[in-house]
Amino acid sequence: TDGIRIQTVEDGWVWGCSEVDHFDACCVGLHAVKIGNRFAALQPIAQGLQAEFGATGKDAGKGLKLRRDHGTPDTADDFLKQGEFWGIDTSFAFVAEPQTNGVVERFNRTLKEPAIHGHSFRNVEEVRAVVSAFKDRYNRHWRLEKRGFMSPREARQSSAIRKAA
Repeated sequence: TDGIRIQTVEDGWVWGCSEVDHFDACCVGLHAVKIGNRFAALQPIAQGLQAEFGATGKDAGKGLKLRRDHGTPDTADDFLKQGEFWGIDTSFAFVAEPQTNGVVERFNRTLKEPAIHGHSFRNVEEVRAVVSAFKDRYNRHWRLEKRGFMSPREARQSSAIRKAA
């Protein structure tokens, strides 16, 4: 999980918080908000739990590990306690080494290049619309070398078929 800042005309800087599955690089949650605090950072995780497991209650993420950096939202008590409530173990990236959180860092770079850089956003709502459309396009159509040039969704489906066989 990680966040990026995006400039808008009316709202100033806003935050895009993302959650990416390390296995298949599928973006399971992406949230744009004015204030990038611990609660905003939890939103893409909640989106991912709801989408993948159909719940956000106690132990909804049991068995998962959450890789994150040492930013203020990620180390806040509320954030840590919510992770515990969901049953998610913590895996902190190494300090000053963003490559140890590389899957989400790479996704954020991929998001910025076609969807953020060179665009003028009016407000956070416009950012939400653009990043939401990008998330869907990325998961369905973005070809990843590390996954044999399959999209994240194709990689996920292929893994599910292998597990079922």
